[in-house]
Amino acid sequence: MLSKRVQALSPSLTIAVATLAKELKAVGKDIVSFSAGEPDFDTPKKIKEEAIRAINDGFTKYTATAGIPELLKAISGKLKRDNGLDYKPNQIIVSNGAKQSLFNLFQAVIDDGDEVIIPAPYWVTYPELIVYSGGVPVIIDTDEKSGFKITPEQLKDAITPNTKMVVLTSPSNPTGSVYSKDELTEIAKVLKGTDILVASDEMYEKLVFGTKFVSIASISEDMFQRTITINGLSKSVAMTGWRFGYLASPNNELVAAMDKLQSQSTSNINSITQKAAIIALNGEVDEEIEQMRQAFESRAKKAVELLNEIDGISVLKPHGAFYLFVNIKDISNNSMEFCKELLKETGVAVVPGVGFGSEGYFRFSFATDMTTIQDGIRRIKKFVEKD
Repeated sequence: MLSKRVQALSPSLTIAVATLAKELKAVGKDIVSFSAGEPDFDTPKKIKEEAIRAINDGFTKYTATAGIPELLKAISGKLKRDNGLDYKPNQIIVSNGAKQSLFNLFQAVIDDGDEVIIPAPYWVTYPELIVYSGGVPVIIDTDEKSGFKITPEQLKDAITPNTKMVVLTSPSNPTGSVYSKDELTEIAKVLKGTDILVASDEMYEKLVFGTKFVSIASISEDMFQRTITINGLSKSVAMTGWRFGYLASPNNELVAAMDKLQSQSTSNINSITQKAAIIALNGEVDEEIEQMRQAFESRAKKAVELLNEIDGISVLKPHGAFYLFVNIKDISNNSMEFCKELLKETGVAVVPGVGFGSEGYFRFSFATDMTTIQDGIRRIKKFVEKD
């Protein structure tokens, strides 16, 4: 009865682990979860107040599929101000989170057999959506030696006549790696003269530590023309449940195609979120964003220090996002089994690295308070060093 496309999909491992942890906690188990990619901070007050105002003003009707004009103008202004990118409002489309932006993009440009290059470790959703769209994920493995970043040589070697797109994530989920301007420039040199598109997932751009975020579309006019910039407010502004993502491209035909697709699926995102998002995009809560960033940076430093004290475990310092990608290869090369036993014996929920395309690791989200982080890592230490 089910379509082959749906049968080929795998459930999101991160959501599955987070759900299991919540279920165990609900029945009285002592669970500390580091599985969800969700800030523990509340949405800034100004944003919530704007949403309430929109409701009270009766702004509760359908809008244009791509978003209301003042919202698209705010996104355009943000991209110019923060990233040096000059997108017109009609070159932007707002969707129900960046996940829908990616879905729309892959559906709009990928034909059967098209290859899409993805560096691993990768966000679990990328290959699933590509396969669903008829594409072929081409995985480039990275590790600690390169800071979990692809090299120009690796990219060049992976390109074939069937390559349609490269997916680039900076800062990275799950590793926290951030590409420098020089590294992006070298990647741009490899792509120059090709027709290959770049999907640049920049969801964690505001959450960087000791480095500067650079959007790859700002490297050159050539990169600007081939790049589809994807972003949102879920992570940096603690608006996960509001479902706000957006996509920008100078290719008007491509944006129109995605607008058409979204008009036949979900149509516009909810009107209340659109009004509230303008506050965040205009920089009115930048102070709160910086406070969250500082808290994440402090947590990262402590978590790295504590995890690296455990025999058999190692982890690189992240330069962005709120994840650690923890190496357990000296202990186990079956991350799924390791994480199941860890949860069963200690009540600590983390996500197996195999779900991100890299075996022998687990992802640890430090988007929770310091006390919980220290408690969780103590449990991990006891579990690992029990023999």
